[in-house]
Amino acid sequence: MRGPHIRSLAVAVAVTTAATGLAGTAFAGPATGTDRATTSTGVSAASVVTAARAAAFAHAKATGVTRGDELRAQDVLIDPEGARHVRFVRTHQGMPVLGGDLVVHLSHRLAYTGVTRAADHSVSPATTRPELTATQAEAKAAAVARGDAGTAELVVDARDGGAALAYRIPVSDSSTADATGTRTVVVDAVTGTIRSNTPDSDEFLSPRLLDTLRERGETMDPATGTGTAVQPKSLASAAASRAVHYPATASGTGASLFVGKVPLTTTRTARTSYLLKDPTRWGTETRDASGKELENFAQGKKFTTTNDKWGNGTLSRRDSAAVDAQYGITKTLDFYKKTFGRKGIANNGKAARGMVHFGKKVANAFWDSTCGCMLYGDGDGDMFKKPLVVIDVTGHELTHGVVDATAKLEPTRVDEDGNQFGEPGSLNESLADIFGSNVEFSANNAKNPPNYLIGEKLGLAQKFLRRLDHPSLDKLEGTIDYWSPQTYDAEVHAGSGVSSHAYYLLAEGSGRKKIGGFTYDSPTYDGSTVTGIGRTKATAIFYRALTRYMVSTTDFHDARIATLKAAADLYGANSTAYKTVDQAWAAVNVTVANTPAARH
Repeated sequence: MRGPHIRSLAVAVAVTTAATGLAGTAFAGPATGTDRATTSTGVSAASVVTAARAAAFAHAKATGVTRGDELRAQDVLIDPEGARHVRFVRTHQGMPVLGGDLVVHLSHRLAYTGVTRAADHSVSPATTRPELTATQAEAKAAAVARGDAGTAELVVDARDGGAALAYRIPVSDSSTADATGTRTVVVDAVTGTIRSNTPDSDEFLSPRLLDTLRERGETMDPATGTGTAVQPKSLASAAASRAVHYPATASGTGASLFVGKVPLTTTRTARTSYLLKDPTRWGTETRDASGKELENFAQGKKFTTTNDKWGNGTLSRRDSAAVDAQYGITKTLDFYKKTFGRKGIANNGKAARGMVHFGKKVANAFWDSTCGCMLYGDGDGDMFKKPLVVIDVTGHELTHGVVDATAKLEPTRVDEDGNQFGEPGSLNESLADIFGSNVEFSANNAKNPPNYLIGEKLGLAQKFLRRLDHPSLDKLEGTIDYWSPQTYDAEVHAGSGVSSHAYYLLAEGSGRKKIGGFTYDSPTYDGSTVTGIGRTKATAIFYRALTRYMVSTTDFHDARIATLKAAADLYGANSTAYKTVDQAWAAVNVTVANTPAARH
């Protein structure tokens, strides 16, 4: 089985004091238990990292840290109640370890309380002497990814239960998908076999789904034109009566394709010049890829106007799609900030970015970790006739960015067509659907009523792409309602139904009900009745689980543990919320009793 792609890691330390998160798989606590959490002040991020690193080596049997390892902090989180969580990436003898991530948990007094680790085995390879040269590895990568290979880097591949010396090679201009782009290929440095070959972007529509739609002859032509065409205001009205210093924050309006007329915060660069860039949200901006397959945001064309009015609600204006994109991106940022205190996708106070009109006849949208931005195709003009800029697509894809910045959940394998498989990847897709639907609830736009459906604005014959209450009603991807041993190697969008269903049951409960004009009827595996605790609490639990107790290899049984730990943190181990988390997972057949043997 080939391992998944591990994206390049940007190592930074950030401290969050709101109820936000960190990550882990199976939680292991010390024999003496945990300290009581009390408030403390004056503790720096550096001191927390130092304490966590020392604890990792002091508790090597639990953490798996070995001689020759070095731990670099990626994130530091401080809970309101005082617990600390430090996410580390690992190198072994100076080589990055793929699948070597771990989270060290500390008390308010910086005492070790447990660890969440991706690899439950040694990350020391049998040899550190490659049989292949870097040049040979680069040639293999270029051939398999059909593109231009970059510089090979020696790594330790600790995925799939082993630890092998390998080369990691970036490949640009790959022609292995509908749109070219960058891929990362991992080549075994001893045998020369390809260990993984995956794109650096997360596609909203999988290759398998696109094939299914083509076979059915189905087209997606969602209704647009819900915006109102806007007339330019006169230059006289644009002139300020008082002195204005540029650039300045401005309040514009946009006529979108899908959500009507919306307000946009923009940047005024001169008396009659405006830029589609939001200075109140860290400079978040949308640009025009101009039909090119750009993965460099700086090369995108800036959207400007003379009147701070954008789009006309139809495809006749290139900036109409940009209105939807910018609106969706800013609403996603707003959801994460007001709900969790998260400052941007990577929680680092930096801009989110998007590019519309990506490529020619590209029927997809992507979160691209190379670009660090959203990329929106215009559709292929045949099967899909409109840009994929609807709000839940944006919320879904930007959540992949949040996962990239936290747990980095990865599929266990990727086939030659680019389809991804395995529970960690399924959990990634599920979280993107869960938080994507929450972006809709947060935006609460009457033109796009919030619901637990994903892709309901895409114009599909089944009226949605996926749904959280009863996942198997999605016949296009064959999404599943309940866990079984076969789920571990399910295609990720199909497998996502397990945890999405658990989330819905936790939030809203089982059975038939009408919520906000939409009718739901959620079944359970064992016929049990689940009473939901509400979307607010359910979302807080899943976010805390993602950001504190999930890592790259977290599967559904690990996710159960992670959400139980999160519920205990937030509401107490004897709370209704904690008990309902357990009931919700049992209702999708994820239990202690059927936990598989360790797979990673």
